[in-house]
Amino acid sequence: MKFIELIEIARATLNPRQLSETSSAGSVAAALVTDKGNVYKGVCIDTPCSMGFCAEHAAIAAMITAGENRIVRIVAVSSDAGIIPPCGRCREFMFQINPENLAAEVRLKDKVVNLEELLPERWS
Repeated sequence: MKFIELIEIARATLNPRQLSETSSAGSVAAALVTDKGNVYKGVCIDTPCSMGFCAEHAAIAAMITAGENRIVRIVAVSSDAGIIPPCGRCREFMFQINPENLAAEVRLKDKVVNLEELLPERWS
């Protein structure tokens, strides 16, 4: 699956909404494709005290739940900023669930890079 399709899936998954007085969800959505060709998606959940998680984490959790852990391509989109890069925590998470994910293609706003380029000099 090409990035253009993943971007459209992520955009269609966006669903910004207030969950409670202090928590919201869906302002960022992510979509990924695995080495088996399956697509997984997720949205962020924003809560106080860092209890929420990123859209990439949600998509990866769906992938892990389905029994997979090898990412080929991943993209995240924001409802107000367009395509956004994964945060440091998400980058490390992708690596830790499968070191082969260093070869995963990550779509940035204006280019595609491998996860390894976004996660240099890893601690492990």
